[in-house]
Amino acid sequence: MKLKKKYVHNNNLQIFRLIPTNNDKLIIEERNIEKKQAYFNCLNINNGKKIFKGLQFDEKFWIGIETVYNEVVLFHKFRKPDMPHHRGILAFDIKSKKIIWEDVDNTFLFIKDDKVYAFQQQFEQREYFVLDFYTGKIVNELGNNSDSINILREEVNKAESFSSYHFPITYGTVNNIDQRAVAVMQKLRENHVIKAKIEYVLKEHLLMFNFHQIGSDNSLNNSFKAVDLSNGKYILEKVLNLRTNAFAPDSFFLKDNILFLLVERTKLEVYTITN
Repeated sequence: MKLKKKYVHNNNLQIFRLIPTNNDKLIIEERNIEKKQAYFNCLNINNGKKIFKGLQFDEKFWIGIETVYNEVVLFHKFRKPDMPHHRGILAFDIKSKKIIWEDVDNTFLFIKDDKVYAFQQQFEQREYFVLDFYTGKIVNELGNNSDSINILREEVNKAESFSSYHFPITYGTVNNIDQRAVAVMQKLRENHVIKAKIEYVLKEHLLMFNFHQIGSDNSLNNSFKAVDLSNGKYILEKVLNLRTNAFAPDSFFLKDNILFLLVERTKLEVYTITN
């Protein structure tokens, strides 16, 4: 098996979120913490072609992504800066690159059958509403029955499929994995001074993993390696974070046959897996 580099994305900004869509798009959230600026980008997931870059709104920092659905990104703001509670829904259409509606009062919960379920926080309870996904208009008021809302949300969660994703898991937490992969990671521990856990993804004969190695100055180097288990050859070796003082989790993941590799938290390298 081989890893072929498709493209590199690098705006020299810290990457906070990567969201592949079901329509061959990749949404990237970047932030400049010191200047309190948030930027949003959209690429063609297969070739890296920019669909939009550096998108910002009136609120420059206290804004984030709720979800992406049918070529529309739903953003949220916050009740108060520095507080985690979301408030408001802003719908941005990827194709037209325009805001198609905004609701400043409701807070997003989930989407079901092209309807946005949302709530308004009252003093002691929540009031629930149903919004049309394409217009943002309220089409139903559901009162304060949280039990019925929780049942619907559980149905939506069960219907969501993440079968096309492969996220790293910790070595040693899963039994009965390919013994060739076990041998590779055991040898790695024997030959290197590794701090904490090894995280890996095993896709057919391709083993991909990252680990933190203690450097000569006691800093940590976060490295990524990929091994073709059919012949034992390393097909990619890369330092993801050099001389860092903190662990850098969530450094890579797969969707279908695409590998997303985060380097120094600001650069995204995208590869395809081929035979």
